[in-house]
Amino acid sequence: MLYIRGKYWPRKMVIDSDLRLLFYDYNRSHSIMAQSRNLAPQRWELLRNLIRQRGITRLDDLCRELQVSPATVRRDLDALERAGAIRRVHGGAVSVDGRLDEPLFDDKTSLAAKEKLRIAEAALQFIADAETIYLDGGSTVLALARLLRERTNLTVVTNSLRAAWELAGRGPRLILIGGELRRLSQTMVGPLTRLVLQELHLDKAFMGTIGMTSREGLTTTDPGEAFTKRLVMEQAGQIIVLADSSKAGKVAFARAGSL
Repeated sequence: MLYIRGKYWPRKMVIDSDLRLLFYDYNRSHSIMAQSRNLAPQRWELLRNLIRQRGITRLDDLCRELQVSPATVRRDLDALERAGAIRRVHGGAVSVDGRLDEPLFDDKTSLAAKEKLRIAEAALQFIADAETIYLDGGSTVLALARLLRERTNLTVVTNSLRAAWELAGRGPRLILIGGELRRLSQTMVGPLTRLVLQELHLDKAFMGTIGMTSREGLTTTDPGEAFTKRLVMEQAGQIIVLADSSKAGKVAFARAGSL
């Protein structure tokens, strides 16, 4: 944003991308800048509702939907966090109303990294040559994918862009399922994903989870993700859940399956 002090302002000015407009009249400049300030409460309410509906939202998505700059959204999110309406996370914001928030994928991979690696190493013993296995979009499952680069006598089916990227250069035969990209988890979900999964038989499925309890089973924050997980469980001969200790005893919004 360009702030100009003094009596003599240029006739042609570009103001903050909040309004994305040029103005040419000195007298109008005061009303336009006042309008920008007055719009803040409206943006805050819209931001709060968007984040509450989705549970977690990326900064880029908020900028695109509100048609404002990243700096403006950051200021608005800071104000909402100070008011206790939302919670800031790296790359976006989460609702404080839900039972359990889902971190952004980049944040999840750094949480309990050593424990996730130990779990992935233990999971290797369950994978035999010539099997067809499924890897979903969990961060602990991604650690397993990295350990499979030297295993060539396998078929890996996945809906995870991150897992596919890890195995794209070398490793087992790779089948990446299409569908609608869920950017938060970097996974494919939706009708096309389900259509493909229904036609496959999987020897084993390695699954991640957001929450896990004996009563609610496996839970996640997104119904589309949960539906995909349930379908994979129906198609797999054996289901192996890879989850670090932080997931135990927690419940998220959508139920994916029983334990």
